[in-house]
Amino acid sequence: MVAQLNALLRVAHEHVCPVPPVAGAVSAVRRRAAALLAEWSVSPEIVEDSLLVVSELVTNAVVHARPPAELRLSWVRGDHPPTLRVEVSDAGPDPAVGPSRAGIDPDEHGRGEAIVHALATRHGIRVHPERVTRWAELVAA
Repeated sequence: MVAQLNALLRVAHEHVCPVPPVAGAVSAVRRRAAALLAEWSVSPEIVEDSLLVVSELVTNAVVHARPPAELRLSWVRGDHPPTLRVEVSDAGPDPAVGPSRAGIDPDEHGRGEAIVHALATRHGIRVHPERVTRWAELVAA
């Protein structure tokens, strides 16, 4: 019982937001995430990095994956340093997009994964039947 209560106290906030497969989805989801981080009083030192991670993971889902996609944000405070977890789940790679990058300016595209890896304390990918989740955690000082 005490362990369950401690677990409940650690999770401060969680929100799930659908990601529509349309132009403008990334900026709309980023604005929603910014409002939530402000409402939750997320540590200011990780807010901008968190919003960039949200943008990169959501862009990946919109551009390269099949719908439906969703963003899940979790702000955890407790015995450990406060941590924001960003997860974006989608239905896996879109075969119509293919691996070809012909005509794509490398100065404008293709750096999202490196950006997430540079900003996140931890990051990874979970693959389930018919679902792929990319996640990143940012830890406040």
